[in-house]
Amino acid sequence: DKLKDLLELLPEHDLPEDLKSKHCKRCVVVGSGGILHGSELGHLLNQFDIVIRLNDAPVQGYTDDVGNKTTIRMTYPEGAPLSEHEYPPASLFVAVLFKSVDFNWLQAMVKNETL
Repeated sequence: DKLKDLLELLPEHDLPEDLKSKHCKRCVVVGSGGILHGSELGHLLNQFDIVIRLNDAPVQGYTDDVGNKTTIRMTYPEGAPLSEHEYPPASLFVAVLFKSVDFNWLQAMVKNETL
């Protein structure tokens, strides 16, 4: 019930049209463990149709290694960027909710309330 109530508050709870219509031919998931540091694979990662980044691993300053393309950013609420400037307008932020406090976080975010 709590999830249903939260979804009603959201202006949209489906994938954006540009993602729904995209034929995902080549996807890559980029984690935040630092294994790409020094790899110089950024140019290769940018060539994927969909780049899914996990958690809040930095991109700026590391683009030679991790690329600069982000289609989807997935993270737990506690890993969400704190500034609106950290949400690239061309990417989709996906909050991974699994604890009851995560739902409280989402409600506070949507209603612009203090948590």
